[in-house]
Amino acid sequence: MPARDFAEWLDYIERIHPKSIQLGLERVGKVRDALGLSLAALIVSVAGTNGKGSTCAMLEAILLAAGYRVGLYTSPHLIRYNERVRINGVAVDDARLCAAFEAVESARIERAEATALTYFEFGTLAACVIFASEPLDVLILEVGLGGRLDAVNAFDAECAVLTNVALDHMDYLGDTREEIGAEKAGIFRPMKPAICADPRPPRSVLDHARAIGADLQLIGRDFGYQKEAGQWLFWGRGGRRGGLAYPALRGAGQVANAAATLAALDALRAARPVSMQDIRSGLARAELPGRFQVLPGRPTVVLDVAHNPHATAALAENLSEMGYFPETYAVFGMLRDKDIAGVCRALKGRISAWFVCNLDGPRGASSQVLAEAITAAGAGGDVLHFASPAAAFAAAIGRASEDDRILVFGSFYTVAEVMETRSNAAGTRLPVEQSPKRS
Repeated sequence: MPARDFAEWLDYIERIHPKSIQLGLERVGKVRDALGLSLAALIVSVAGTNGKGSTCAMLEAILLAAGYRVGLYTSPHLIRYNERVRINGVAVDDARLCAAFEAVESARIERAEATALTYFEFGTLAACVIFASEPLDVLILEVGLGGRLDAVNAFDAECAVLTNVALDHMDYLGDTREEIGAEKAGIFRPMKPAICADPRPPRSVLDHARAIGADLQLIGRDFGYQKEAGQWLFWGRGGRRGGLAYPALRGAGQVANAAATLAALDALRAARPVSMQDIRSGLARAELPGRFQVLPGRPTVVLDVAHNPHATAALAENLSEMGYFPETYAVFGMLRDKDIAGVCRALKGRISAWFVCNLDGPRGASSQVLAEAITAAGAGGDVLHFASPAAAFAAAIGRASEDDRILVFGSFYTVAEVMETRSNAAGTRLPVEQSPKRS
């Protein structure tokens, strides 16, 4: 097998399967078994339409504050692929990922009948090769797409967290919340805790949990939260915890994510207990770039990877809680297979001018498509066209006064390009080995 450097590996694993997304556990299971892969750490799996990344970040931060050795697998990345695989809060380096890719490739070719793996499947197995070699106490695995047939689900979790169920990825998961809920509930395991933070869970989630005998815990019934002045209170099976500071992660929905996080930790307390100080410290330290991230300086710049109506509605609520800004300019780029019209409706009347931009690649929507959706939604505001997110952002910066606000949103691609542009301008360029991918 010829030696490959990191960039060559990423290019290779993107090309070896004819489809970028093909759900199913048969392929990943065959290569997993060929690797003889076994994970000794206690596993927490996290699925949901939105809020997965935030929940994973808070779980990681609290467990690290408690002194546990923690692995985290998440997707997609923003700037560097290495962001996906973290050990004790630190992204693994290129050399270690290359070695893991080589191990997966050897098993795939020599012992698994040259099974074709998708980009996400290959990356998931490589991450787990690394995790299996570490003395980890807890491993947090974020589902890439759906749940039941996602590569992460090839590994049994001690606790499953479902943040919410909304309409997204309908080409793969179904056209209704019931169908999508059934797919996401596939991460539940018999007799194991299943934490659901959706306040109106689809019947399919409840039915599946009951059918397999999962220990389903519902927000509002088995656990929940109360907002108070400057703080909040969590209640659950483990009791009540008051006087909690709001999470460092911004956004109105983060308290619900934090409540799901604490419910999951309560479910694991016999094996991995955490203290109130661990919780306070972890919630204060959790970070997640690109999720309602407000950058320092003026004009105010908000980065948010919201790319479906549910996430954009939460974004709209968060924007309204920021206070008054004379103008809000949106740097807006999306993938064409998303609900662009629904996203535009969610921000109706909130944007002074739209700086719409093309996204590269076959899935990228053109600025013309975005402009037509804005008009059809009656979203209001001027519409200006640009060839890229970087060009759109530069124009928005040029137009905004120091008291205005610039929102960059619509896709991981959009946010990543603006982040890289700002990093380059500051003279702190980060290597970009691979564009951010869905999973």
